Amino acid sequence: MPEKHITVIPANPMLANTRKRKRKLRVSAYCRVSTEEEEQQNSFEVQVAYYTDKITNHEDWELVGIFADDGISGVRTKNRDEFNRMIDLCRKGKIDLILTKSISRFARNTLDCIRYVRLLKSWGITVIFEKENIDTSNMTSEMILTCLSAFAQAESESISSNVTKGIRMRYNQGKFSFRYKNSLGYRKGPDGRPEIIPEQADAILMMARDFLDGSSLEAIKEKLESQGVLTATGGKTWSKESIKRILRNERYMGDTLLQKTYTTNFLEGKVKKNQGEVTQYYIHGSHPAIIPREMFFRIQEEFARRNSKKAANAKKSKTNRGRFTSKYALSERLVCGECGSYYRRVTWNIHGRKEIVWRCINRLEFGPKACGKSPSLVEESLHHAILEAIRSLVDGHQEEMAASLRETLIDCLAGETDGESPQALQGRIEELEQEFDRLLPMAAEENEVIDRKLKLINDELLQLKQKKKRAEHSAKQMEAQEAKAKEVMAMVSAEDLDLTEYSDTLVYRIVERVTVLSKEEIRIRFVGGLEISQPLI
Repeated sequence: MPEKHITVIPANPMLANTRKRKRKLRVSAYCRVSTEEEEQQNSFEVQVAYYTDKITNHEDWELVGIFADDGISGVRTKNRDEFNRMIDLCRKGKIDLILTKSISRFARNTLDCIRYVRLLKSWGITVIFEKENIDTSNMTSEMILTCLSAFAQAESESISSNVTKGIRMRYNQGKFSFRYKNSLGYRKGPDGRPEIIPEQADAILMMARDFLDGSSLEAIKEKLESQGVLTATGGKTWSKESIKRILRNERYMGDTLLQKTYTTNFLEGKVKKNQGEVTQYYIHGSHPAIIPREMFFRIQEEFARRNSKKAANAKKSKTNRGRFTSKYALSERLVCGECGSYYRRVTWNIHGRKEIVWRCINRLEFGPKACGKSPSLVEESLHHAILEAIRSLVDGHQEEMAASLRETLIDCLAGETDGESPQALQGRIEELEQEFDRLLPMAAEENEVIDRKLKLINDELLQLKQKKKRAEHSAKQMEAQEAKAKEVMAMVSAEDLDLTEYSDTLVYRIVERVTVLSKEEIRIRFVGGLEISQPLI
């Protein structure tokens, strides 16, 4: 067997990458500023000018481009368009070297920084961080880069925390930035405060009135589109959700609720709906209102009423009308006195002659065995009886109706709050919080008596806060119902009230329920609880 000979060939870097040595290095620079308040020497324009001059004046370098993101956070690369465009060119082999001022300009996220440096190195692309004097082509260990990028991430986390604290301190003082973008009805006025856009405010008020008059969100959508009303973004097509958001947004009654959402993690930037995880701030009367406060509360009551509709029959069928319908006012008000099911509007065709009647859905679906005594009512006769009852109300029952409304409101408030006002509850909460703060330093001595007392105070505080929340909700309901009562009384007292023809809108506003007692009689319950029995002709 012949003797082995091993020849060692020394490394010769000059022979490597001969193609690159024959041409100029293709160089790009990455610049970024995240805010408009940074120092001038660190500004966006200065960085761009600096790297443009540096690369073009280097005889062995060829400028590929200056990639610059202005006013973008460095925590995530997702929204940094120029950064991503630069990486895409690197992937295509069109860049050899990247210059950047510092690690914090490149990325404030440690994982992102290391990942992209590794990726670029695998493509044979060097990154030079000037401030830290790091050249990734000569770097034998990632430890220094990891430490420095971790410091950059920690700095970003500290800045994020400080900014958040600053914003919340401003919220606590009632200071906030009004969002005009994609906001219907408001614009920034000459004094810097929100001012109302009249034509858009008219559209919002039309939505509010139509909703209270019984129109569905779909009907309001169609009306807006037919009238050519534009959305907040200038579109011609409306959605039911956008209308709902407007009608449920406290902004339109002149108030502002801050921190409806919050960012769970500053690195990921995920926004989550605030369900009590962080403090919220409610500013009363922060700007001019478009929807009157009383009307806004009535709208919320109407949403609650429509959403809480439940089936009258236990059987799972069409009889269980759990969904709001706005086509006819009686569809959700006419009730069978026998079985409690709703009535449905039906068209009969008798020997070529059409007649509209209302029939018990339970009987209609399941026959006489389910509801054997419910009569079918001719619509014309039903409308006439309801109209006569409203005339009777206007002529002689106004005082009785007003008294009934007052009693209903008083009972409602007393039942919800147990007689305690939100102000009284808040006073007790403050007393307990002071007592809790007084005892808290003593808990460090591991005193069981103090610990037990602190627990009792904490439990009572939780109960009082929940009670206060219910009381505040009840107060809003009271305000809405009182406004509705005044409106109903004003409506039935108006001299120009037209009682010559049946009106679905009028029935929707002042009638709560119509119970079918027999083929000859119905009982009408008006808003506030007043009931009138009316014969059917």
